[in-house]
Amino acid sequence: MTRSATFTPAARRLLAGATFLAATMALPALAHHGWAWAEGEQMELKGTIRTISMAPPHPMLMVTAADGREWQVDLGNPNQTARSGFTGETAKPGDAITALGNRHLDKSKAHMKAVRIVIAGQNYDMYPERIRTN
Repeated sequence: MTRSATFTPAARRLLAGATFLAATMALPALAHHGWAWAEGEQMELKGTIRTISMAPPHPMLMVTAADGREWQVDLGNPNQTARSGFTGETAKPGDAITALGNRHLDKSKAHMKAVRIVIAGQNYDMYPERIRTN
């Protein structure tokens, strides 16, 4: 015979609070990995790679622009980035890069999501369906 769990009112409040907290903490991560935080219009960023991170949740480059400003350039998720041909060994700090993508809505943040990066004349298309070149 099985016995169903019975929770005290205090235990139910604790469980409800923990569930709410977990859901609240997950929302920024979900929003960050979508496109809602980025402008619809694309921009081009030219600079030099300072660091390369292939760590989850998504690969990322830190790029020094010509004006000296440091930009965070998010690439696709690990599978998309690998399909584009870009790996941790594709480039190194000091390499020139051009990134095409969508910058953060908050212009005070030097942060963009790349749809394509170009290194040594080679295109690495993270989101080919989103590339707009006019």
